[in-house]
Amino acid sequence: MVASAKKTALDIKYTMPSCVPAANPNLETSGAVITADEIQQSYDQGLTYGLAEFMNYPGVVNADDGVLDELLVSLNANKLIDGHSPALKEQGLNAYAAAGIRNDHECTQVDEMLDRISRGMYVYLRYGTVSKNMPTLLKGVTPQNARFCCLCGDDLQSVTLRETGHLDESIRVAIANGIDPIMAIQMATINTAQCTGLADRGGIAPGLKANFLLVDALEQFSVNQTFINGQKVAASGEYLLTTEDSVTGFDDLLQTVHLDTFTANQLKLNLTSDKTHVIGLQSISRTQNLVLPVAHTADGDFQYHPDEDIAKVAVVERHHLTGNVGVGLLNGFGIKNGAIATSIGHDSHNLVVVGTNDTDIVVAIEALKESQGGGVAVQDGQIIATLPFVIGGLMSNEPIDTLIEHQKAFNAICHDKLHVTAHFDPTMKLGAMPLDVIPNLRITDKGLVDVTKFEIIDINA
Repeated sequence: MVASAKKTALDIKYTMPSCVPAANPNLETSGAVITADEIQQSYDQGLTYGLAEFMNYPGVVNADDGVLDELLVSLNANKLIDGHSPALKEQGLNAYAAAGIRNDHECTQVDEMLDRISRGMYVYLRYGTVSKNMPTLLKGVTPQNARFCCLCGDDLQSVTLRETGHLDESIRVAIANGIDPIMAIQMATINTAQCTGLADRGGIAPGLKANFLLVDALEQFSVNQTFINGQKVAASGEYLLTTEDSVTGFDDLLQTVHLDTFTANQLKLNLTSDKTHVIGLQSISRTQNLVLPVAHTADGDFQYHPDEDIAKVAVVERHHLTGNVGVGLLNGFGIKNGAIATSIGHDSHNLVVVGTNDTDIVVAIEALKESQGGGVAVQDGQIIATLPFVIGGLMSNEPIDTLIEHQKAFNAICHDKLHVTAHFDPTMKLGAMPLDVIPNLRITDKGLVDVTKFEIIDINA
């Protein structure tokens, strides 16, 4: 990725993953473990600009030795440390800020944003493909605190980037929500540059990089021309420089789904009550820990009912052939029949699948094993849509236009034929279900995790 970035005019700064695994390794099986030594190596080799979002906030607050080692390596190298601290407050937030973590993009409410600003932290107002917290947070932005507010995406699909926009769209939305256009532009430029230590850019002034845009009008913020280092690199939505369509250097990442034959027996739930824990989806990235009535068979397995928006969800370990499978129930996904599976499952990226019946779930898992990753939709035992991500099961090697058409077609089938809730992207929403550093209830390959306590819970408890 670092090598490919150098082939574009963009000045892309990569940060080193800080939390692999994202939290306690007892909660999920990751493909690797990154420690302070690997982080130091990335700095020594000049590969990374800083430490990526530090999601293990319980480890920071509780002064875990390994966590402190990662932070100290970065602090001693004078590197940026990105934050991730959903729902953290009071003394815990004080400890997190005191550890040198300078920002957070996980605020969903104004009070959370103001808590962080009061501690000298910057807040990234998120407007991504799925999570769109910015309009709510803008209600708390004032001329006095705006300098600590930045705009960000956080999980944008290529189709969103192409057809809707990135920070240009965030600026348009901010202006539409009553933010002064100049203030909105500052939140996307100089505020972020100051937050991230990019002292050589962020404004138009002597001695700074000549990185700037020409727009037709501030309110509409339609980008007419783009300049990087004084060179015009794009005009009227078209990249002007030579591009390389081929992507190379990933041959060792083409076989990353390691899985024995998968059977329906691995999906069985042993329900003993007519009520059980269910993951409740929300419009924000967090979930709810719901306790809902469910139907089950005589031997305790879940029975899907078309009038109830509850489906079976599972995470299947795909790195080390452990056979680990976590099974739970999901409310709010809207699926009425069939199954959807993806190899994107933040942040350990095991296989994640949701479905109304075990047969289609098994077909979907086996299809991902065969294709070595991506997305798959199944109905009545037949594969009806695929979304190939052959690089690590996470990235595409297709030309961008081809990838976008694949994404649009896949999403349309999921919405139209399987009736997945229309207001979110199916694979992106599903891929967030194992993320064990976002409250409240998550599903991992070890089972259901109560993230407020960071422990695996009994579905019947």
